[in-house]
Amino acid sequence: MKLKIENPANFTKAIELISELVLEVRIKINEFGMSITAIDPANVAMVNFRLPKSAFSEFESGEEVLGVNLENLKKILRRAGKTSALTLEKNENVLEIKIEDKIKRNFTLGLIEIEREDKEFPTQLEFSSKIEMNSIDLIDSIEDCSIISDACSFEVIQGNFIIESKELNSAKSEFSSDIINMEAEDCKSRYSLEYLQKFLKAGKFSEKTTLNFAQDHPLKVDFKLNEASLSFLLAPRMEIED
Repeated sequence: MKLKIENPANFTKAIELISELVLEVRIKINEFGMSITAIDPANVAMVNFRLPKSAFSEFESGEEVLGVNLENLKKILRRAGKTSALTLEKNENVLEIKIEDKIKRNFTLGLIEIEREDKEFPTQLEFSSKIEMNSIDLIDSIEDCSIISDACSFEVIQGNFIIESKELNSAKSEFSSDIINMEAEDCKSRYSLEYLQKFLKAGKFSEKTTLNFAQDHPLKVDFKLNEASLSFLLAPRMEIED
């Protein structure tokens, strides 16, 4: 196996974001490219990352599964600069990582066995509402809610999208269809702000965020990082009204 990425910045960002949820993952390589699917230890959130074959300048591989510790991989990837090229080669139970710019640097990362079962990222979930909006607006709204509570509600009502936290105090953001793209039915669901804040770190690198949800239903959050895609799935908070 030999993979080369001329601009590894999005791969590095994705690994850092995934490491917010899980410590160890299986990186899968096949004829379509690279993918990672993992579920957090609390079984509350899932993540799915895909980097297509077209994103690599060299791609020589059959089907491979690489068990890696993300903290260790992340530390190595951070050593790559903006103009660096990244090469990954598997040699028995070791992943050889080469960072090339003015200086050629070589690292080795021991591959590990991961005991947790593989989970497939759900593709058959049905959502009644789809919202596409500027990432920065969503980040600001989630930050507003985080000073009030540890959860917020997403609600579609009469053609508007509302993000709200309410306890003794409250925070509320309301978006009309004039400023977001919305295909939605009236519905409401509640989600953990801790997880949403982790997901939305990807919003700093993606101009738009797409949200899919339904009444008391999991939330799917999608980002595009150039050719790469990063998606999260979050279970709802099944609690009575805020």
